[in-house]
Amino acid sequence: MANKDKVLDVFRSIDKALRPGEIAEQTGIDSKEVSKIIKELREEGKVFSPKRCYYALK
Repeated sequence: MANKDKVLDVFRSIDKALRPGEIAEQTGIDSKEVSKIIKELREEGKVFSPKRCYYALK
């Protein structure tokens, strides 16, 4: 499974806004990599930031 899919799975399984560090803990992916993936997902329109440093699925 690709790292992007792992990040999306965490967003789907936890129904609240998450910080990149929380996603890194859940997936075992480095937090810097998680931040890069979140940036890509934001550009694709799949994720938004309801408040600073927190992200959630649209």
